[in-house]
Amino acid sequence: MNNIRNLKIKNRIFLAPMEEVNDISFRILCKKAGCGLTYTGMINPLSKKKIDLDDKPALQLFCTNTKGIKEFMKKYDKKISLWDLNLGCPAKTAKKHGFGSFLKDLKIIEEILKIMRKNTKKPLTLKIRKSEIAFDIIKIADKYCDAVCIHPRTYSQGYSGEPDLKFAEEIKSKTKLPIIYSGNVNEENYKELLKKFDYIMIGREAIGRPEIFARIINNTKFKKSFKDYLKLAKKYNLFFRQVKLQAMNFTKGMRDSAKLRLEIFKIKNIEELEKLNL
Repeated sequence: MNNIRNLKIKNRIFLAPMEEVNDISFRILCKKAGCGLTYTGMINPLSKKKIDLDDKPALQLFCTNTKGIKEFMKKYDKKISLWDLNLGCPAKTAKKHGFGSFLKDLKIIEEILKIMRKNTKKPLTLKIRKSEIAFDIIKIADKYCDAVCIHPRTYSQGYSGEPDLKFAEEIKSKTKLPIIYSGNVNEENYKELLKKFDYIMIGREAIGRPEIFARIINNTKFKKSFKDYLKLAKKYNLFFRQVKLQAMNFTKGMRDSAKLRLEIFKIKNIEELEKLNL
């Protein structure tokens, strides 16, 4: 059993936080397949949207200041396993509004982490990218956090190009905090990465493939079924747009997948999705 602060974790392989992927239905499937810890997509503490947390995931925040954090954490602290601060998002929206990897004011970053630490006894982590201030952020994290996740690509790389493994190892050498590695983790390299880092995150390789955790963790088969996802989606009343997007994801690796996606694209409601052989 592995621990981050007071949180017991059954293994060292996590589901990375991903926008428009990590809804509660998908997280539950990944957890059933053996995933050690699942993350929500990034959430703004000022958001009024419904947040499903029955599965007690790690909840990732994004923000540019401390506004609303205290109230948000008070509302959801008992419903989650771990708090995470996103300092790694490379998206254009993040650049426009100055959050994620574009939040470079170290004073504000410390203020955010300080208020997060003050308002929870749960584990607190942050996710960063390769940048000119990464080591400065690590010094701040040492004061408030229980672990750090590093995705060793720059924001300009996005999700392309090779992650800088040496940079991630250098980050690890500069702190006593556990390091969660993220970036191109797959079935071929995960064992080597687990030798170098305390935990690893699987991101894009898990999209539409919750069964990847069963194969990696327990070396067992886990039947991928969109029907199972659909049942959970209906239970939690997920938006049809989100369910349709996941249906597209679940075609990954299937025979005639392009044809299937074209068929899904034309579908107008969940009832039609239920008739698909996914």
